[in-house]
Amino acid sequence: MNKPRIDGSAGDADYGAIGGGYSRYRRPDPRIGEAIGAALGAARSVVNVGAGAGSYEAAHLDVTAVEPSAAMRAQRPAHLPRAVDAVAEHLPFPDDTFDAAMTTFSVHQWSDPAAGLREMRRVARGPVVVLTCDPATVRDFWLYAYAPLVLDAEARRYPAIRDIADALGGAVTVEPVPIPADCTDGFNEAYYGRPELLLDPGARQACSAWSFVDPATADRCAGHLRTALADGTWDARHAELRRRPHYNGSLVLVRAVPQ
Repeated sequence: MNKPRIDGSAGDADYGAIGGGYSRYRRPDPRIGEAIGAALGAARSVVNVGAGAGSYEAAHLDVTAVEPSAAMRAQRPAHLPRAVDAVAEHLPFPDDTFDAAMTTFSVHQWSDPAAGLREMRRVARGPVVVLTCDPATVRDFWLYAYAPLVLDAEARRYPAIRDIADALGGAVTVEPVPIPADCTDGFNEAYYGRPELLLDPGARQACSAWSFVDPATADRCAGHLRTALADGTWDARHAELRRRPHYNGSLVLVRAVPQ
């Protein structure tokens, strides 16, 4: 089991160290938000587990946020409710408290994803919605040619989609989530057609996978990309991505409802 961090980060990433600028780069994208809203259906009370700075918490819902990292809780906007200091594996709520449960870009951070998912199922009467990435396709992204150790870390950390489904039980659907060209949520694949933005150290820091390589390696990877952009190599291979309105990568929405 991962050791708790000083700021409370319970998973393998230390958000006390890397989370300071998270809310500047990881702003919820409304189109991804629409997909999450559709998956939540008619739910009114929702628990958002691993809520971070509050991404994808719809204003019209009664949201209870759960976030163990003090650094992330501090970045929540004033209009959002204060987050409960707790971890996914031990949610401090009775059975069937909420209409639904959700988690976005968080399940791979948990020390025991299966236990956290079972807790979400326990406290939700209706759908459990998980926005995550499929580790089987993470390495298909062009960034693998420049930063293989980063995407290796990302693929290693994400739970297999089958394991998520098994932990949740019930009737499970898995839908790919198209990533828009101007996506405001700055995970790695959000920059599929804007590679220059990954040269920004702040953008890389907001993607936790980059924290699993040492700074010299991260700088070397960024340098390879910078060179490929400067000499035209990247565009020779991937220029059509700059014109593509959306990208189907590893991002998926898992939805489980009790049977």
